[in-house]
This record gives sequence, structure tokens and C-alpha cells, in this order.
Amino acid sequence: MALGAVSDVVSRLRLRPPRGRAADAALACGVFVPVAVGSLRSLIGEREEPWPATVLGWTLIIAACTALYFGRRRPVVVAAFVLAATAAYYLVSVYDGPLMVAFVVSLYMVAAQGHLQAATALAALTVIATGIGTLAGNHDVNGVAVLMLTGWLVGVVALGWVRHNRLTLARETEERAASEERLRIARELHDVVGHHLSLINVQSAAALRRLRKHPDKGTQSAEEALGAIKGTSRDALRELRATLGVLRQVDETAPVAPTAGLDRLGELVASARLTGLDVRVRSSGEQEHLPTEVDLAVYRIIQEALTNVNRHAHATAVTVGIHREARQVTVEITDNGHGPAAADGGTPGSGIRGMRERAHALGGELIAGPGPDGGFTVRGRIPCTNPHTNGACSPS
Repeated sequence: MALGAVSDVVSRLRLRPPRGRAADAALACGVFVPVAVGSLRSLIGEREEPWPATVLGWTLIIAACTALYFGRRRPVVVAAFVLAATAAYYLVSVYDGPLMVAFVVSLYMVAAQGHLQAATALAALTVIATGIGTLAGNHDVNGVAVLMLTGWLVGVVALGWVRHNRLTLARETEERAASEERLRIARELHDVVGHHLSLINVQSAAALRRLRKHPDKGTQSAEEALGAIKGTSRDALRELRATLGVLRQVDETAPVAPTAGLDRLGELVASARLTGLDVRVRSSGEQEHLPTEVDLAVYRIIQEALTNVNRHAHATAVTVGIHREARQVTVEITDNGHGPAAADGGTPGSGIRGMRERAHALGGELIAGPGPDGGFTVRGRIPCTNPHTNGACSPS
């Protein structure tokens, strides 16, 4: 207990780097302190210049360092101002203080925020002005010092540009990962919600037709239809909760619903048969468990294909074939419906595009089109030795 309390106190007292405006203020103060310490000799000791010049010099020091507070928001403007203040300081004061540090920091901020041309122009202007001063008779700065200053400024600009590129790459990577995650979640929601709502729609329509044709058996028909709809909606809620579990926070409990896979293929086929489809499953090859990603992808492809058949094909029979080999699994769904009309029901490839994306994500492929004997065929091949998977289709 005591150790836990001490750990909590230490974690609360742990210093964290400032952010936002506090970080801007810390930067300005952090530059001002060494510049001020390095310029103290203008206030102590023998006078080498009149007091008005000293006061003006310190005013320029304070102005240049204070401007760094706004450097993150207006980097180019601030760097130009600091350069002008620094140049005026060295022209006015006879004391060679370290105010150049403020300009170097502002130059780095310009490059780090992606303004490479502006940073290069400011660095070049500094070197040119310093060189002109040296040629004009400034004995404090010689040719070697100008060359060293050039190297320092080039290095500062290069470091700032590298920092900018690293941050840009990190942002792009994060955005790409977020986009892929959104796509994955959208695909899962489309498959889960679309399939079950399609079944509910078909079952409801079938019940209404039976009620109209056989009013005397209406109660029994309605009871069967409501039972099927209840089961379908229960499955939809279960899978929807499991899918939405990926949106949970890291510290929340993970979803406990089982991951969809071919072990639930019987439930999927049974729900499709309730809509009047004659669904036959043919399985061949190895019978080992598939890797999790492959198992889910095959299940979702079959689910989406059956959903499309229910929605658009006007078919009466569907054959689902699954063939497992040592390094890949092949799935084929064929119906006896109206062929191309089953493609996607007027939407430009939304369902088939999702199936194709699932296969491609695991290094496989998927084709869909009219079958040789009519109807429509969806055929996918997914390898099990892809680096993205966690195993093989069967032991080698």
C-alpha cells in the first residue's frame, strides 16, 4: 500500500514538457537567459559606450527574445524581425553579445515548419550582410568566422528541414493507419448490418406474401416469420456489438463475442435457407483450422455473396464451395439467378468491392461475374502463408 501511494505521488510530481503557449514562453525565456548572461558585461565594469546605446541594446535583446514566443504561429515574420533586431544590436552596441542565438533558434523554427525557401533566404541574407560588414572593416569578424557562420546556418536549416520531414511522415503514417482502420470498420459494418437486414427484409416480405395467399394460415406463417426475424436480429446485434468493440478505448474490456468464421457457416446457411434459398455447401481438401484473418475473410465473402443473392439475383439455389490446400483456400459461390443483375444491385461495386478488398488485403484475389451455365459466380483465392496471416492452412 505504501509503495503504491509513493508511486502515485511520484507519477503526479513527474515533470512533463510544457505544451502550447507554455512551451512558447519556455522557449523565449530559455533563449533570453543565456543571451542576457552573456551580455551582462555591458552593465558591469568599465563603460565602453554611452548609457543610451546600452539601453537601446538591451531593448533589442528583450524584443528579439520576446518575439520567439510567437515563432510557432508566425515563424517567417518572427525570424525576419529577430534578424533585423540582431543586426541593429550589433550595429548599435560595442559589446559582442550572443544575441545571434535568438536568430539561430528562429531560423530553425522556420525550417522545421516547412518554410525551406524562406529559411534559405534568411540564412543567405545573414551571410551576405555579415560578409559585407567584414569587407567594410569590421575587425570583430574575419573571413574564417564568416565561413563558420555559413556552416552553422546551413546545418540549422538542414536540421529544421529534417525535423519537418519526420513530422510530416509521421502524420501521413498516422492518417494512413486511421484511414485503413476506418475502411476495415466500414467493411465489417457493411457485411454484418447489410447481411442481417437483408435477411430480415426478405423474411418479412415472404411472410406478407404467405399472409395474402393463405389468410387462414396467417397466424402460423406470422409466427414462423417472426421467429426467424427474431433469430436474425439477435445474430445481427451480437455481431454488431463485436464489430463495434474495435472502437473501444484501450483500457476498456475487449468484446467477448466470438469472431465470425467458418465454424459458424452452418448458422449462416440456415438463415439463408429461411428466405427460401436452397443452399448447398461443398467442402474439400485439408480440414485444419484456418488462420484467423483468412477464416474471417472467407466467412465474410460467403456472407456478402449470399446477401447479394437474396437482394438481387432472384435465385432459388446457391452452391457454396470451399477447397482448402496446404498454402491457400479457395471459395466459390454460384447461384442460378439472373446473372449480371446480381452484381451489386445498381450500386457501383460496393459489395463486390468489399469482398475484393478483403481478398487483396491478405494477398489473394477475387473475381465475380456471370457463371458459365447462367447465374452469377463469385470466386476468391486467399493464401495462408502471406506475412499478414498468423499461420498456414494446414501443417506443411
